[in-house]
Amino acid sequence: MKAVRPKKKLGQHFLIDLSIAEKIAKTLHFDQYDNVLEIGPGMGVLTQFLPWKEGKVSLIELDSESIEYLQANYVSMIDKIHEGDFLKIDLSTLMGKAPFAIIGNFPYNISTQIVFKTLDNRNQIPFFSGMFQKEVAQRICEPPGTKKYGILSVLTQLFYEAKYQFTVPPGVFNPPPKVDSGVLTLRRKAIYTLDCDEKLLFKIVKMSFQQRRKTLRNSLKTLGLPKNITEDSIFDLRPEKLTGDDFIALTKKIEHGQLST
Repeated sequence: MKAVRPKKKLGQHFLIDLSIAEKIAKTLHFDQYDNVLEIGPGMGVLTQFLPWKEGKVSLIELDSESIEYLQANYVSMIDKIHEGDFLKIDLSTLMGKAPFAIIGNFPYNISTQIVFKTLDNRNQIPFFSGMFQKEVAQRICEPPGTKKYGILSVLTQLFYEAKYQFTVPPGVFNPPPKVDSGVLTLRRKAIYTLDCDEKLLFKIVKMSFQQRRKTLRNSLKTLGLPKNITEDSIFDLRPEKLTGDDFIALTKKIEHGQLST
């Protein structure tokens, strides 16, 4: 079957350097999981370096032309090749209840949404390895106190140890993107539940960084918090100064303040 043409509307940039694909595959260690879900495999450049012959790999691909190519070239795993949208599919229906890792060369336009869905399903996903736009990958791994530290950094690092692995130049893709790419890994922490209202924490983090130049006292003003809460010194800070644990402590303060009003 002839090669698949990358489709701009799907944000496809096919990896063509086999050594990079193998390097990404080697980030998998299979210490807390036996199965892997590859998102957007395209023509299977990364797939060939995964343990697909052992039946441990499932693929999900939105592009019907790529599905046909994969079915023709990976005949023995045809029942593991799924056509669909990762962002919309029920992962327990797709993968069952066993833990699994996620891996892939992700389209830039949906990469952050893939991370958020991973966070929502972290009970089943102990490990994650992916290719992103370099800036996004760095932002996810960024420590507090920097300009790149933001919503995605805080929320991801609450549940996962994030590590930037290596940079990938544009020339190893077809078509070449305009910017560098970066590969990162996420390893789930031993404790990945929060002892506070998770929905409230997510709301506080997002509100704080939407006005990141303001202090928390100003950016969270619309919550209508009582003065005895906002007089706390933590409200003098800008959001980039807070660690994940600081945001948990802040959420607890606000939670208590709301309950007492």
